[in-house]
Amino acid sequence: MKAQNLLFLLFSFFTLGSLIAQNVQNNPGSNHGNKFEQLGMILPTPNEYRTASGAPGPKYWQQRCDYDIKCDLDEDKLHLTGSEIITYSNNSPDQLTYLWLQLDENQHSSTNNANYQEGSNMPKVVSDGVLDYLERPSQTNDNGVHITKLTDAIDKPLKYTVNKTMMRVELPAVLKPGQKFILKIDWYYPITDRFRLGGRGGYEYFPEDGNYLFTMTQWYPRLCVYSDFQGWQNHQFTGRGEFALTFGNFKVQMTVPADHVIGATGECQNYQQVLSPARYARWQKAQTVKEPLQIVTLDEAKAAEKVKSKQKKTWIFKADNVRDFAWGSSRKFVWDAMPAYVGGKKVMCMSYYGKEAYGLYSKFSTKVVAHTIKTYSHFTIPFPYPVAQSVEAANGMEYPMICFNFGRTDKDGTYSEATKYGMLGVVIHEVGHNFFPMIVNSDERQWTWMDEGLNTFMEYLTEELYDNKFPVRRGPAYTIVDYMKLPKDQLEPIMTNSEDIVQFGPNAYSKPATSLNILRETVMGRELFDYAFKEYARRWAFKHPTPADFFRTMGDASGENLDWYWRGWFYGIDPVDISLDSVKWFRADLENAPRKVDTTVMTAITKPQVNAYEDISKVRNREDKKIQFLTDADTSLHDFYWKYDRGFIPYDSTKYPQHITQYDEPLDDATREKATGKNFYELQFSNKGGLVMPIILQWTYKDGSQEIERIPAQVWRKNESHLTKVFIKDKEVVSIKLDPMRETADIDTSNNNWPMVEVQSKFQVYKARQAARGQSIGTNPMQNAAAKDKKPF
Repeated sequence: MKAQNLLFLLFSFFTLGSLIAQNVQNNPGSNHGNKFEQLGMILPTPNEYRTASGAPGPKYWQQRCDYDIKCDLDEDKLHLTGSEIITYSNNSPDQLTYLWLQLDENQHSSTNNANYQEGSNMPKVVSDGVLDYLERPSQTNDNGVHITKLTDAIDKPLKYTVNKTMMRVELPAVLKPGQKFILKIDWYYPITDRFRLGGRGGYEYFPEDGNYLFTMTQWYPRLCVYSDFQGWQNHQFTGRGEFALTFGNFKVQMTVPADHVIGATGECQNYQQVLSPARYARWQKAQTVKEPLQIVTLDEAKAAEKVKSKQKKTWIFKADNVRDFAWGSSRKFVWDAMPAYVGGKKVMCMSYYGKEAYGLYSKFSTKVVAHTIKTYSHFTIPFPYPVAQSVEAANGMEYPMICFNFGRTDKDGTYSEATKYGMLGVVIHEVGHNFFPMIVNSDERQWTWMDEGLNTFMEYLTEELYDNKFPVRRGPAYTIVDYMKLPKDQLEPIMTNSEDIVQFGPNAYSKPATSLNILRETVMGRELFDYAFKEYARRWAFKHPTPADFFRTMGDASGENLDWYWRGWFYGIDPVDISLDSVKWFRADLENAPRKVDTTVMTAITKPQVNAYEDISKVRNREDKKIQFLTDADTSLHDFYWKYDRGFIPYDSTKYPQHITQYDEPLDDATREKATGKNFYELQFSNKGGLVMPIILQWTYKDGSQEIERIPAQVWRKNESHLTKVFIKDKEVVSIKLDPMRETADIDTSNNNWPMVEVQSKFQVYKARQAARGQSIGTNPMQNAAAKDKKPF
């Protein structure tokens, strides 16, 4: 061996050999599984419509659909009657012979619902609500959309077929690329009780004052998406997977009781005709205020509840380049507004709410709407619409420029902390849906996580920027631990279809949001992540992205190979559980390092390689008489080993002494300095959970100082189960903690410490928090303070 300037270290109980040998020690069999394989064939093949970079291709296309709708709300009969003119533009390269429309209101029909039933158990105690739920499949009703007329532009009837929540309209002639088709539809349906039958839209009845609040959502026959990647998206609407829709312009005229106030998608075209002079003057003033201004006051709303008008008014709204239209209507509404500015453009932020929510919504709602569109605009694209609205309706659902939220006070006007932050969270979340999926228009019915997961992640960023003490529920890694530690038969990959998910909230909202937060904070870093995420929003604004477009864009724009991350977090169900199994501490013995090693060994000479390389090709070549080998034709090539390997020269099996002398150069000052006073720590880790993640270590030294060290997840790429790694430290270490800030969603922190630390149970943590807050059961702190001070808030 050639002498090297190599520091030979002697340790007290172990000699540190080649670090390269780790793979052999850890892996007697295969050295890795598939966790770092490229997604490859899992993703669709790039093409002219969608490129390998994740961007729309040079021949990307999408359809367009424009609507002109008139409808009449009959509050006494609880009916909605409508007529619409639809102009459908075929921008695809395909010839179409039929169109598919969604009839989501058929969800409430006893005959035309999707009929996706679920199993049920018989409880020991049955409430009236449970009885109603169990009896529902056998009940009959007149709910759902009733088509009274369907014609083309010249009023010629069109043939159609209703299949549950979908309707196929057969075209009188092939609709060729670049052509348009106009169809007219007249329809009506009974408006249902949202609280009894469920659903996104319907009415809420207030028995105390005898009034209704209407949320008119998914309410009109509307075109399905026809796309390059799946053709018609005509999956049935079961009530869970929301929708995929085509962009277009809307003009909608809504005739309602004259004392109702309407909030809707888009901008009202006739405020001056439907508002009183006083309210219209307030609306004009609201255009320049810095605090929310009430266009309809609380006193006016209360007065309207008592005297119900029998007259009607028609409100006219227009909205351009939106994928849907929704509206809310009630005489109970207080309405406030103020402008916000995004990139120099004015956006009117508004809220509608009844007296039941006044204590929360008048203070927070409109300001939170403004905060949300500003924050989302910072991380994605500037908010492109002129209006953003929040309607309190005891639910949570989103549509372009308008959303429906919850958050009502107790009767005395006070509210709990949980109610406040729940209200703030849902307003942020639902307003945020303007970006995902109303602008970045993913398919909610197929890939729920692409809108709910991405939006929940953005909600988390927005909540964090609202208040540094905001009690966020979804986003931080530790919040997903309880879900990820469930038995695997209760888990599905994030990529699971919406209708098939058991744990819908954690799977479609929390886990994807958490994974993106980990990607941003722990794997990629904020700068790389934020640039790539913004690029995805920019590329796919007002288009139809797929999961592959998102995955590819995030890698393309950041320069990070993230296939391992998508594979583990989105296609798998393994949890994170990295264990710190052992720690060994070494120091160099500089005085006893050897200088010269003399060794004599008895060695036999190499045996002849007779038939050592025999294989089927050699056998068949010998059998083929047409083949002549060069060494047969030219005997001058017959050297010693040609003869030796064929046994023509006898093998000498005698062992001969071989003297080996190895010299190591004396340690020079520079080499000695590298080891002097150094502490060598060999740490052994095991991946018990299966999901590969970065290793984050907190070193605590004897002098009390600490250091955070981050090792990328690629350290597992050659062995996904076990890892041994040596660290060199200047100071003596007294403790090591794995994932100290709970960044990786590790489901078992009991194996994250050296020396081992007993982990406090969740029950103990809960008791400590409860005692710290000093809350009494049955009341909220606002009530306690009001009673003590004898004055209301």
